[in-house]
Amino acid sequence: MNPVIGLDVSKGESEVQAFLDKRKPYKKSFSVLHNNKGLETLLHFMSEIEEETGVRPTVIFESTGHYHTSIVQFLEENNYLYIMVNPLLSYQAKKSSLRKVKTDAVDAFNLCELFYKEELEPYKQRGIQLLDLRNLTRQHETVTGIYVQTKLQFHSILDQVFPEYRGVFGDLYSKVSLKTLLEFSTSEAILKVGIDQLTDKIACECITRSEHWARDRAQKLIEAAQRNPFKSTLYQSHLFSLQMYIQMLLQYQEHLSELDDQIDALAEELEEYKIIQSIPGIGGKIAATIVSEIGEIERFSHPKKLVAFSGIDPSVHSSGKFTATINRISKRGSSQLRHALYMAALCGIRSSRNKKLKEFYDRKREEGKPFKVAMIACTNKLIHWIYIMDP
Repeated sequence: MNPVIGLDVSKGESEVQAFLDKRKPYKKSFSVLHNNKGLETLLHFMSEIEEETGVRPTVIFESTGHYHTSIVQFLEENNYLYIMVNPLLSYQAKKSSLRKVKTDAVDAFNLCELFYKEELEPYKQRGIQLLDLRNLTRQHETVTGIYVQTKLQFHSILDQVFPEYRGVFGDLYSKVSLKTLLEFSTSEAILKVGIDQLTDKIACECITRSEHWARDRAQKLIEAAQRNPFKSTLYQSHLFSLQMYIQMLLQYQEHLSELDDQIDALAEELEEYKIIQSIPGIGGKIAATIVSEIGEIERFSHPKKLVAFSGIDPSVHSSGKFTATINRISKRGSSQLRHALYMAALCGIRSSRNKKLKEFYDRKREEGKPFKVAMIACTNKLIHWIYIMDP
């Protein structure tokens, strides 16, 4: 016998269906909560299947973001073999049925049937270190996105309170710039104090600069306040929003700095991280993302499988005598990996940092390939290099 247990995993609970062998479902499905009591019930049921068949059952379920993590930990602690299925595969299997039924019980049943139809490989657990690095790089991407959105909102409010403030400091988002604006948010506040007080404030916030530099910035700040069309703030809500966004920007900068330190510390321990950085155009942040998203590269027996995992393999559409001439990339893999590889290829081509890649790109362009097509070809080439170089 070849028993299997199908789990339709959802938030906080799973629907359980067992098969003793092909076309031999066992009892009715039932649900278990993802807590200690629910997992004990599942363990007892799995032991029951093992007693019935004399074989320890395999567990099959879909990858569900983070909802399945407690199940995975439970199965590993109890040494059960499990298969994590790509949702696309199970979705295609469901479409083969003529009946349009969508329930948790049916989904668990279909997963068991899929186990006998397809040659599925057991899930290979990735290393904790690489998973930690992946979590940090993804978190960095998320916080960066929120940081950029906050910048746009900050710009909108600044235009209604103190538009002339731009240009006072070289970097509008530097700590000295934001903290100065936080204390002196309006033209009225700046013109009430003298240049000496402004100089002292700027010098305290940026101790690496000279007093002459601080005085020069203070003078520019006074001139900006005199040019500012908003001599006084009509809406107090604008002033409140401006100060709130400044505080948010400072907090995000601190969080991103801490994430950078954590990512660098983890990545430096990985040999692949240093090897990938030897490719011109790939810096520390991009290298960390590529390494963490790929994981153990030995999971891929051929570079084409890594290309597919990245989602830059072309989708093919052919039926009868028709064959599509425009084939877009599948975009079915890791979007974070795909973006990092694209940026690495773009950085390598710009300023001819990566001469071999730039020559390949120029050759594709001379063949008449559009920019995006040539860039995808370069990204594909880059993946093959990474696959060969990885130890």
